Amino acid sequence: MNEFIRNAAQVVPSARQLAWQELEFYAFIHFGINTFTNQEWGGGDEDPGLFNPTAFDAVQWVEACKSAGMNGLILTCKHHDGFCLWPSAYTEHSVKNSPWRNGNGDMVKEVVDACRKGGLQFGVYLSPWDRHDGRYGTSEYNDYFKAQLRELLTDYGDIFCVWFDGACGEGPNGLKQIYDWDGYYEVIRELQPGAVISVCGPDVRWCGNEAGHCRESEWSVVPAELQDCEKIQEQSQHADDGEFAKRVNTRDQNLGSREAVRGANKLIWYPAEVNTSIRPGWFYHTSEDDKVKSLEELLDVYYKSVGGNSTFLLNLPPDTRGLIHENDVKRLSELGQVLRSTFGCNLTSDAHATATETLNETHNVSRIFDGNQHTFWCPKEGTEHAAIDIELNSEHTFDTIVLQEHIQSGQRIEKLRIEYQQEGSWVLLCEYTIIGYKRICRFPEVMARSIRLTIEQSRWCPTLSAFEVYRSTHN
Repeated sequence: MNEFIRNAAQVVPSARQLAWQELEFYAFIHFGINTFTNQEWGGGDEDPGLFNPTAFDAVQWVEACKSAGMNGLILTCKHHDGFCLWPSAYTEHSVKNSPWRNGNGDMVKEVVDACRKGGLQFGVYLSPWDRHDGRYGTSEYNDYFKAQLRELLTDYGDIFCVWFDGACGEGPNGLKQIYDWDGYYEVIRELQPGAVISVCGPDVRWCGNEAGHCRESEWSVVPAELQDCEKIQEQSQHADDGEFAKRVNTRDQNLGSREAVRGANKLIWYPAEVNTSIRPGWFYHTSEDDKVKSLEELLDVYYKSVGGNSTFLLNLPPDTRGLIHENDVKRLSELGQVLRSTFGCNLTSDAHATATETLNETHNVSRIFDGNQHTFWCPKEGTEHAAIDIELNSEHTFDTIVLQEHIQSGQRIEKLRIEYQQEGSWVLLCEYTIIGYKRICRFPEVMARSIRLTIEQSRWCPTLSAFEVYRSTHN
């Protein structure tokens, strides 16, 4: 078992997975023909003439995302109804047959241009399920789908993510489509080698629900069998029932612990993404204008996802004007203000630390304060337990601590506790299992100068690239 755990400690992310993880927080934009029919899932028989967002403004979308602190945007270029937001050469069911921009528009291009100008990464969602195309359910459909992938991945510059869900229904001929996943991946790797393939893909794992529920211990190193697309499809939504987004499947709470990975034939780096919508639905509905998630709800998901070794994909559904609604924009701005003010002043900027053990000078414990994710502290190989004492420059009031492992070296830490010194005694502040890319520790406000991090269990040897202390402005 020791050799197995040592090997598990050395499973590391690819360059594309690391770049994706560092984005942390980004937007899903569900927009299309459903916006104009007041549906979540279209039937594929909608008239393209319905699509006419007369005030569409991609810059407004980007500015709303940036106000919340987001770093990317994924657009539903084609949903299950098959309607394309770009003038695809392979179908007439697209914006080229709509009144928008007199049939000469390309919404994907306008969103890409706004993202580039605004400094956001751009990603595409392309539904494998197509309720419009008559080839669905045949091998010819896979050729059609790959041709559309080529359009999106060739004509619009760098793509950070291709997002696939597992929705799969019956075609008009009564046949269920057998998706050529390997063929899809081949096209993506050829044209956009830096893009992660998410959910029904080998790079990013779905958290398992659309309710914003996060695991207490979200491991990035998991058994390779979790990549099985057919299993992902089985757990995906098969009906537009309105309840799926609220459902939380808790049976898979423990995916990467020693118990979970013991006996696995192969372990892989397969990190999690948490996705949920700012409203009950994924597409815009006027009836939900007063049902935007509260600031407290959004902060809770942010701290548990970004702060729990996941990323946070928050859906924002533009309305029939082609704008993100004022209520959503206001909430996004509030969220961004809290995050910027909370993480604006790191109290360890001139702190001092001592560790029970250090590998060498290159990995000195002072590395945890240097703001560089590529430098880190670690003890000698094989040392699984260690402690670090932090001395702030003076007594400070704080309620948030941010920890980061050097995940380029793997995910190692399995159990930790943080204490603070009060009147000469060490008092427990909080306890956690994993850290991974980032752990945001939240606790009732305390005042202290001395803090101790004790790593009680780790794989082979722990690493730590960041230890930051903050006082939040919103409780």
